[in-house]
Amino acid sequence: MAIRNIRKYGDEILRKKARDVTVFDDNLKTLLEDMAETMKDANGVGLAAPQVGILKKVVVIDVGNGLIELINPEIVFEEGEVVEVEGCLSIPGVNGEVARPQKVKVKALDRNGKKIEIEGEDLLARALCHEIDHLNGILFVDKVIKFVKPDSEG
Repeated sequence: MAIRNIRKYGDEILRKKARDVTVFDDNLKTLLEDMAETMKDANGVGLAAPQVGILKKVVVIDVGNGLIELINPEIVFEEGEVVEVEGCLSIPGVNGEVARPQKVKVKALDRNGKKIEIEGEDLLARALCHEIDHLNGILFVDKVIKFVKPDSEG
């Protein structure tokens, strides 16, 4: 496993659409492991492959309930709306209020190509939407209602 470089705002790869994963091999498993390690090292709750320079539909998320790995994720259901403050590992020091669904259902594949479905509410729903946006070249700042000052800690 290795910590990868997180691409920052202004890097053109963050605005490109990721491609579907069609090969489920050791390279994919290495990418997933590296992304999880990179996310944890940066104290993040989610990371999408374009953020480490790979244009593939791969996402890792951990909101405190264990690691979630999603390949080719797609939101198939959303409900409600909640406005909360978000940030992004690719845009350090910037936070803003963003409206996201309160609940989502996502279909995806696991690291072995098996179909999975995940339901998320609140922070998990927000993280799922945020990371899937990354796969489509969309950044949270594109959806900000109001920018807010980050907490003074750290």
